[in-house]
Amino acid sequence: MFGRIVTAMVTPFKEDLSLDLQRARELVDKLIEDGTDTVLVGGTTGESPTLSHEEKLELYEAVIKHANNRVKVMCGAGSYNTKETAEFAKEISTLKPDALLIVSPYYNKPPQEGLYQHFRFIAESTDLPIMMYNIPGRCSVNMLPDTVSRLSEIDSIVALKEAAGSVEQCSEMVRATRGDFLVYSGDDGLTIPFLSVGAVGVVSVLSNIYGKRFKETIMKFVEGKTEEAVKMNLSLQALIKGLFFTTSPIPVKYMLKFMGFDCGGVRLPLVAPDKATEEKIKKVLKDYALI
Repeated sequence: MFGRIVTAMVTPFKEDLSLDLQRARELVDKLIEDGTDTVLVGGTTGESPTLSHEEKLELYEAVIKHANNRVKVMCGAGSYNTKETAEFAKEISTLKPDALLIVSPYYNKPPQEGLYQHFRFIAESTDLPIMMYNIPGRCSVNMLPDTVSRLSEIDSIVALKEAAGSVEQCSEMVRATRGDFLVYSGDDGLTIPFLSVGAVGVVSVLSNIYGKRFKETIMKFVEGKTEEAVKMNLSLQALIKGLFFTTSPIPVKYMLKFMGFDCGGVRLPLVAPDKATEEKIKKVLKDYALI
């Protein structure tokens, strides 16, 4: 439904850190050229916690219109407030995106039944397909396979971005859900291992900067050229590690800047990388001949 690579697109800002919608359109073009199948706008990589309600709608509308059905567009709508998320999902639906990304409620650490009721309530508020996002490292709660299994029975909940970092849990997610339910890796570095246990693709940060090579790696695996895919995957690991030299999405934004595709800085509480980190970022880009 969403292809092999869903790019978690950065949000371009002007020098004053206001939205740069023209640069966002240009970035959509770049991602399409580099092999992105679905553009995810307003995810964590897009600094969604620092975007206002109005900014999100403005950004989503610009990206959807500019994509013009060349790729699918998925919009981030999740928060820890179930009712607010459902109401926002209704607003976004008027822009006619292809899907919504809904993250697990963060900070308040709901039990598994609370997670189930949260996603069920939101699914009942919109006809749009929903990809759930399980990331216990940021949300402090892990959505378990049994919960995902129950939620997969809801027709509009069609996919999961799985970022718990466990190949075993990913395989359980695949096994426990209906046959047409899609599991995506939420970690670039675990994409090939996750594909090996039944995932279908990745929601990627890496594809902002190295999409063509990453897509080629994934397709080698899908085509059964496993040994070649493994070698290519290993060759990507240093660059993937570089995306987390400091809190994401700081590195990827500065990688884009150093590569000549400036998308501006980051909003507080994120900050620019210090000089030592900046040099590490530049070095890894040089190592991959990206600058």
